[in-house]
Amino acid sequence: MAELLEPRDAVAQIEPLLAHLWMVRTFLKHAEEIQDSLEMLEVPRNLFDVIRATEPALQNGDHGRYIHKLRGKMGRLREARDFLSAQYSVYSDHTNYQMAARSLDAATKAIEAVLAKCG
Repeated sequence: MAELLEPRDAVAQIEPLLAHLWMVRTFLKHAEEIQDSLEMLEVPRNLFDVIRATEPALQNGDHGRYIHKLRGKMGRLREARDFLSAQYSVYSDHTNYQMAARSLDAATKAIEAVLAKCG
C-alpha cells in the first residue's frame, strides 16, 4: 500500500507545478495567434481560475482546504489540457505551442499523481 501524503506535503509538491501552469497561462494570454479565438482564450482563463482558487487557502495555511479546492478544479484543468493538446496546431505549430501543450499535460498529470497520494 502506498504511503499517503499529508496535505502540507502535497501542497509543497503542487505549488511548483502551479508555477509551470502560470507560465503556460502567461504565454497563451499574450500569444497573438489566439487573440481572436474565444475558445482558445478559455485555456489561460481556466488556468488562472484553477491557480487562483488555491491562493486564499495557501495564504491562510489551510492545506486541507487547498487540496479540496484544487480537487474541485481538476475538471477545468483537464479540459484546458485536452483542448490545448488537440487544438494548438490549428493556430500555430511553433515549438512554443508544442512545449506549452506538453508542459500543461505534464503538470496536470503530476498534480493528479500528488492528489492521488493525498488522503
